[in-house]
Amino acid sequence: MALRGVWQLQKLIVSYCDWGGSSRGIRAFMESHLPTFRECNPQLEVVTELIRGQHPHLKGFYRNKNQRVICVKNLPPEDILLQATRLRNALGRKVVKLKTRHITKSPVCKVHGQQICNFDVQDGCIWRFGMIQS
Repeated sequence: MALRGVWQLQKLIVSYCDWGGSSRGIRAFMESHLPTFRECNPQLEVVTELIRGQHPHLKGFYRNKNQRVICVKNLPPEDILLQATRLRNALGRKVVKLKTRHITKSPVCKVHGQQICNFDVQDGCIWRFGMIQS
């Protein structure tokens, strides 16, 4: 994906084994889909890497010095093309687990101290806050 008009994926390494059965799909991908993928993405450096005895994978290097590795073991060429496109479209940011949302049954109006909420029907959807006097 382009961030401010600049593609974030700089380099894509396609690693495969020329002997293993789990690399059958990626070898077919390299023959059929990889040349058109290179032509459609001239901003991207695509490198093939022969690694014997290892499962095939795609490795993407991004401008922000991050990298992502996707295992494509036993996948058909169309799914490998989909994974390569997903790497190209990603921004390369680290995946961060979001904090869980706390859902309450009633609106919470406490900011500092103990407060009460009044819903004014005449004003529409306006909440009015008031401090409890003790």
